[in-house]
Amino acid sequence: MELQCKVQNYDWGKLGHESKVAKLLSSGDTNALIDTDKPYAELWMGTHPNGPSLIIERNILLSEYIKDNVDAIGPLVQKRFGVSVPFLLKVLSIKKALSIQAHPNKEHAEQLHALSPEMYKDPNHKPELAIALTPFEALCGFRPIYEIKEFLSKLPELHEILSKESLDSILTYEEGDSTLVLKKVFDSLMSCDKAIVAKSLEKYIKRLTSADESIKSALLFNTLQKLYSEFPGDVGCYAPYFMNLMHLRPGQAIFLKPNLPHAYLSGDCIECMACSDNVVRAGLTPKHIDLPTLINMLDYTSYTPEEMLFNPNMEDENSCIWRPPVPDFAVVKIKVLKGDAYNTIIRPSPSIIIFICGEGEACDTEPVRVRAGTVLFLKASRQLTITPATEHLEAYQAICNV
Repeated sequence: MELQCKVQNYDWGKLGHESKVAKLLSSGDTNALIDTDKPYAELWMGTHPNGPSLIIERNILLSEYIKDNVDAIGPLVQKRFGVSVPFLLKVLSIKKALSIQAHPNKEHAEQLHALSPEMYKDPNHKPELAIALTPFEALCGFRPIYEIKEFLSKLPELHEILSKESLDSILTYEEGDSTLVLKKVFDSLMSCDKAIVAKSLEKYIKRLTSADESIKSALLFNTLQKLYSEFPGDVGCYAPYFMNLMHLRPGQAIFLKPNLPHAYLSGDCIECMACSDNVVRAGLTPKHIDLPTLINMLDYTSYTPEEMLFNPNMEDENSCIWRPPVPDFAVVKIKVLKGDAYNTIIRPSPSIIIFICGEGEACDTEPVRVRAGTVLFLKASRQLTITPATEHLEAYQAICNV
């Protein structure tokens, strides 16, 4: 069943046809009009009440359809999650950085919701998987501590704003558990007076602007300049010196487990997550920042960029799967070449499938013409036959990981 899906026009999105979201929207629906001056940030595919999908042929919300057609969910998913689609599939197109944030685990989400339901609106966790569609930049997890020490040795501006105790603890660190050291220095950074941080950043930007290219490159000037232009004076501009700066190629992915600090900076991606709005923010945002909660919940493990990559497993010659360690979702990438017909693997869960490029036909009981931007809902334990009419057809399929 073909779905009509909700576009979110958040101000951080890419404008007009620069946006993958807008391109997919106009390709999937030839009547869609794209405003070149408007941001097209997210395409939501699922049953989330803030952006529910509509079954076009029946003119009914997907969430309403499954209430009356429980078989569409399947017994395994119903037993675990009730009568629901427990994941939200998205396409994101990012021009301006999203906030530095982390998501609580399930138990913590329940506690936060009970204490502050107006801020934490549901009791669910929010693990996320992001798969790059275009070159994609993100901050993800804390850097190896020796890299942070190296940056601090070259940034006297940070020495001026960090507490002496936290700075000494990291600069003298040699071996052992680094989590307490990282927590102390990150807390000192994020807690610093906003006016002092703004003055420090202004001074630092001025110094780097006149530096030679090798120094600029070593000190991540392009990233710093981007963040500073978007959030002048924000303490989050210093985050790249503490967090891994990831440059994902199309097809590479990161999995954002609970408590892992992260921020998307630019690019287009497929994103799949548990259905939740629970976000604890730290910087690069005009929204509410809950610093005490964030500082106490963060994962202060040092990771390498390689450890942050989340790799798929091949299922057959046409599909690979990213299977996170959560039951809420997994994502399958399907690619079929012209001249072939591919039968999707039968899953015990419902699926939402978005076609990313190419044209052709998809058939469950009745054939449907598909092209880039077509979104389909497939009932549990059903199979889709995909036949390209162009050089190839490529799609992403979200399923429950049960």
